[in-house]
Amino acid sequence: MKGILGRKLGMTQVFTEDGTLIPVTVVECEPNVVLQKKTKETDGYEALQLGLEDKKESRATKPEIGHAKKAGVSPKKFVKEIKADELMNVEVGQEIKVDIFSAGDIVDVTGVSKGKGYTGVIKRYNHAMIRETHGAGPVHRSVGSLATTGRNNGRIEKNTPMPGHDGSLVTTNQNLEVIKVDADANYMLIKGNVPGPKRGLVVVKTTVKNKKHVEPKVLLGKKEG
Repeated sequence: MKGILGRKLGMTQVFTEDGTLIPVTVVECEPNVVLQKKTKETDGYEALQLGLEDKKESRATKPEIGHAKKAGVSPKKFVKEIKADELMNVEVGQEIKVDIFSAGDIVDVTGVSKGKGYTGVIKRYNHAMIRETHGAGPVHRSVGSLATTGRNNGRIEKNTPMPGHDGSLVTTNQNLEVIKVDADANYMLIKGNVPGPKRGLVVVKTTVKNKKHVEPKVLLGKKEG
């Protein structure tokens, strides 16, 4: 397994040589710095702690500054630990670039979904509206009955759908195909959509599914390989 941190730039589309349109998400993956290396001897498992984008020391805490100095780098804005048994030969302070992936790889992308604010049950849980005729009154988008005496013994049970904050949840989209990797421009094209808004931070890693690679697509105007 391997992974890298990046930013979602937005969506576009590309064409294959046979004219098939593929919707893709552009993910910018600047070089990640290895801040810490977890090993079985010291920690009981193998993982890498990666950092992305420099942070001013005036805006970093003393622990963040000290932790980054151990790796010989400046504090980072985005720090994440990933399981990376395929990258354990990389040492602390070295960089991981987007070319660890290639076209045809199958990945899982994790990010924070778009926040939608405080919403009602119709938008949040796809509930039906109350009828708007026969004297129903101004309650068409309300929750309705919650705790009937017979069914719930007059109690509102846990996990009952109610209005509340929607979105802003850590979300993973699985089984996404890498269409193209550009190591010079530090970006990759991933088929389909990934969680989060534009400029949102994401983690791209090898999928947990069995199928890890497929035949790469040959894009229009690009030679294979």
